Amino acid sequence: MADLLTTQSLLALSFVGGLVGTAVISANLSLPKRTSRKARSIFIWLAFDSLCHLTLEGSFLYLSVQGRTINSSKGFFAYLWQDYAKADARWGFSDPTVVSLEILTVLGAGPMAGYCAYLIAKNKSSYHFWVVVLSVAELYGGFMTFAPEWLTGNQFLNGSTFLLMWVYLFFMNMAWVVIPFYLIVDSYGEITKALKQTAARPLDKTMAARKTN
Repeated sequence: MADLLTTQSLLALSFVGGLVGTAVISANLSLPKRTSRKARSIFIWLAFDSLCHLTLEGSFLYLSVQGRTINSSKGFFAYLWQDYAKADARWGFSDPTVVSLEILTVLGAGPMAGYCAYLIAKNKSSYHFWVVVLSVAELYGGFMTFAPEWLTGNQFLNGSTFLLMWVYLFFMNMAWVVIPFYLIVDSYGEITKALKQTAARPLDKTMAARKTN
């Protein structure tokens, strides 16, 4: 329990909780009261996802390029990431694979998650396409973050305490597996439903015209 309740870990978890709270407030301000629980929950996730990528991971990226590392940096965000680096040391010394993935995450996934939340707020059907793109990218990013480590014997992972193993390594990474997978399945259902409504239309009008001649 003492390992879980250090000042550093409490500050890190509180910051993440603050991002969740901000996402909830954003949903209350952006969505009509009649919005379904499902759409509201997805909006909250996407808003949180965007905030997490742009703030937490954005700070990691800044502190991990041009000769900087989390372990050698000082400041609020460095302090938070130094706690996570106890679970996965690669985040402390700017592992090239992790940093490369974070470039795509911060510059691509962060804005895209915010855009998907915006599409929900505007009730745009194009949300389903973009959330599939986002979710596939996040699943790929998660795989490429941990696959090299698994293939080399988990030499940089440390699951010696409940906090490091189940909170940092498991929960904070599995959330970006389970939820994106659900969003893909959900939007796949909506996309295929829409396609069935247009199934009678020819895929290529020119080819259809040739067949009738």
